Parts: sequence; structure tokens; C-alpha cells
Amino acid sequence: MTAAALPAPLAAGRDSRPSLARLTLVELRKMTDTRAGFWLQLAVVGLTITIAGLIIGFGTAHDQTLVKMLQATIQPSANLLPVIGILLVSSEWSQRTAQITFTQVPRRTRVIGAKLLAALVVSIAAFAVSVAVALLATAIASPDVSGAWSLPAGLLGQLGLMVAISMIGGVAFGALLLASAPAIVAYFLAPTACAALLSIPTFEDLAPWLDGSRSYAPMSEGAMSATEWAHVATTTALWIGVPLALGIARIRRNEVP
Repeated sequence: MTAAALPAPLAAGRDSRPSLARLTLVELRKMTDTRAGFWLQLAVVGLTITIAGLIIGFGTAHDQTLVKMLQATIQPSANLLPVIGILLVSSEWSQRTAQITFTQVPRRTRVIGAKLLAALVVSIAAFAVSVAVALLATAIASPDVSGAWSLPAGLLGQLGLMVAISMIGGVAFGALLLASAPAIVAYFLAPTACAALLSIPTFEDLAPWLDGSRSYAPMSEGAMSATEWAHVATTTALWIGVPLALGIARIRRNEVP
């Protein structure tokens, strides 16, 4: 009795590794499969709409321009999305699903790459929601001020980049600590502690290079200078690049629980 051989295309399909696009879709699904991820994303949308509603109801005409509206509606995404990024990485280890993930995809760097791409997709979607809500809220408020609908393309890009940076920062801290609670605390506490330390007058010249609260602020205010972009690059390398590099190295070497 002889076993029938699989046709070459089927055999190749069976043994081929999943594409990066497919892995990214899997990671996107993980973000909504858990209750924490689902409710956090719903909270981002809800807070975005609530903020816009409050500005319509209680803000002045100058607060209801498109620029001001977008600067406000983007805050939930910039501040809450990093938690989703943390959970995307840390939940693999806390819920003990890493063994399944890395058995199916032995090259761990591909999984990390898929998580980063999924985080970028979510940040883009959240930014699009913020823009849509800001446009709708401005139309409803109809502020009678000059330049109410003015929105420089450069500022729009800077705001979108700010959301993406914050999301990737969450992924970086999640990869570094591989535990949800410590990563969330560290993500919010470490930059705050650094900002407090750098508020000492002695470190006044150093602060814009290391303090995210100062270096990222111009991104939501207007066109940035070369020096301000250098501040952003340095701060991002310190608070996102270093944790992400260390986190990737740790994931590649750690024993899977």
C-alpha cells in the first residue's frame, strides 16, 4: 500500500509560513478578543465623542475651530492607546498564550513585527476617528471666527505621528517588562518622574532633549523647527527605541512559559 503524495502546490501551501499581513490580522484580532482591549478601544471612541460634545456645548467660538477641536479630540487616543499596545505584548505572557504563538511562528521577531504593524494600524484608525469627530463637531458648532476650518497639512501629519509614537511606546514598554501592570505603571510613571527631575533649573537646557512633555508639545501647536524635530527624535530614541530594543532581545531569549 502506497501513500498518495500531495500535489506540489498543496504541499508548499501546507509548509509555508504565514505571511506578515496574516500575522498582523491575527494581532489585530487579539486586540478586540479580550475584554480589556475591547473596552479600552470603546472608551477611546466614547471619550473622543464626549470631549467634542462638551466643546460644542460649553466652549467658546475660538475653541470650536477645527484645529482646536482636533487638538482636543486626539487626546484620548494619545493617552489611552498605549495601554492597548502594552496589553498586546504582555498578554501573551500573562495569559500563557506565548507558547502557542511561538510554536506556530518560531521566528519571534516576525511576531513582534506583526504586533508593531497592528499597533500602527490601530493608531491610524484612532486618528481617523479623531479627525472625523473633529470635522463633524466643527460643522455642528459652526464657529463664526476667521479661519475656523483652517488645518495645515503639516500639523495634521504631526498629530498623526504623535498618536503613532504613543502607541509604539506602549508596545515597547510591554515588550520590555512582559507584565501588564508593571508596564502600565512604568509607561506613565517613568516619564513623569524624569520630567520632575528635569524641572530643576540646572537641567533646563537638557530637558527638551529628554522630557517628552516638552519635546512632543510643539507637535500639536504648529510647524516645527529642525531643532524641535531633533528634540522629538532624541526623546523617542530614549523612551521608545531603547525599551523596544531591550524588549525584543528579551523576548527572543526568554523561555516560553
